[in-house]
Amino acid sequence: MIDLRSDTVTRPTPAMREAIARAEVGDDVFRDDPTVMKLEARTAEIVGKEAALFVPTGSMGNQLALAVLTRPGEDVIVGDGAHVMFYEAGAAGALNGVQLSPAGRGGLFTADEMEERIHLHANMQEPTTTLVCVENTHNRSGGRVFPQKDVVAIAERARSRGFSLHLDGARLWNASAATGLSPAELSAPFDTVNVCYSKGLGAPIGSAICGSRELVERARRVRKRWGGAMRQIGMMAAGALHALEHHRDRLKDDHANAKRFAEAIAKAKGFRVDLASVETNIVNVDVDVPADPVVAKAKTLGLLLGASGPKRIRVVTHLDVTSAQVLEAATLLAKAIEPS
Repeated sequence: MIDLRSDTVTRPTPAMREAIARAEVGDDVFRDDPTVMKLEARTAEIVGKEAALFVPTGSMGNQLALAVLTRPGEDVIVGDGAHVMFYEAGAAGALNGVQLSPAGRGGLFTADEMEERIHLHANMQEPTTTLVCVENTHNRSGGRVFPQKDVVAIAERARSRGFSLHLDGARLWNASAATGLSPAELSAPFDTVNVCYSKGLGAPIGSAICGSRELVERARRVRKRWGGAMRQIGMMAAGALHALEHHRDRLKDDHANAKRFAEAIAKAKGFRVDLASVETNIVNVDVDVPADPVVAKAKTLGLLLGASGPKRIRVVTHLDVTSAQVLEAATLLAKAIEPS
């Protein structure tokens, strides 16, 4: 079975399993787990922030950022189709009591498009905008890289308004591999950054929220309140640390495989792919018929995929699939649309 549903489906490599088995552990609530502390320090160093906090999921990382940067009733500007809006079970409203206002199209937006979505404090009938969130790479748009020139312009405009800035960098490692910019350069304009170890890097679990020591300590308290404080979590931190140190350089292989798949399936009848938008490891494939039956048929042929819209299929490459397998996957998907 070829599994292209997500880059979260990977299995730990033998070297990662060994690192997990050998991990030193302690009670992280008491800050006694040396492996967690090493992971957090290394992540903060790579991202260019003072501190980092290990959390179970990227959703928790994003929501902790909202918790420490906003108050209930405020407004947060996000990109169209943002993960924090589409894929976190309504947590922004349920946990943090904030409203999300999407800007731009296709996940990306400019400083001017951000400006159009601002709610002013002067109008008591509107929520007050206090935070701007950027997602890089952008999942729903097909792993698009947010142009850094736009990030800088958005940050400058936001700062002039007194807004805070958060980066949903779940796949920041992919953005870095695609652009050649370091994670620290990409993260520099933001107060907080969420990075994920289980997407792209192939760890079994985990993300981190990074920022100033003050913000991270505030996030630590909220993590406890939400039930996210963990005990001997060094084993999972060891997997994340191994992924961080050993799997970033190979992300370009995933990007090349995504491009191979996209070029192959674009030649098949009934499928459309915007090849210019395939920038990292995610491919959005539009189909002429409902996507769900095609996905179901592909499964019977040995290919696992996910429908991300009524007539759209999302394909994600990762460290568990080879270049030969992605070409085979394109052949299987082409067969899945054929009449039975």
